[in-house]
Amino acid sequence: MKKLRILSLGRNQIKKIEKLDDVSDTLEELWLSYNVIATLDGLSGLTNLTTLYVSNNLIKSWDELDKLASLPKLRDVLFTGNPIYENLSKEDARLNVLKRIPKVAKIDGDMVKQTERDAALGQ
Repeated sequence: MKKLRILSLGRNQIKKIEKLDDVSDTLEELWLSYNVIATLDGLSGLTNLTTLYVSNNLIKSWDELDKLASLPKLRDVLFTGNPIYENLSKEDARLNVLKRIPKVAKIDGDMVKQTERDAALGQ
């Protein structure tokens, strides 16, 4: 398990992200969609994580995404189907993600455009 690169745990009724220390140096992709996750704790040590899919969970606070800014290689994220997106247009949701995780290149399956990046940074 110490060389694990992709971990797919979708549709498992997972409530909490934990016990990833053994794969913190190697894990590149973490697929956790369709669970019951409300917080994004437990990810800070994943220095090689490039992809995080947590669509259709219970993430209600935008502050949870702030925890992802410390992941240096994170480029591809999926958040659709979470309460944070309720009452927001697709564009506004994407801007909120970019404001919190400025290095991402792909949000919810679509590449980030330079105009979106500029808008998120207030340029």
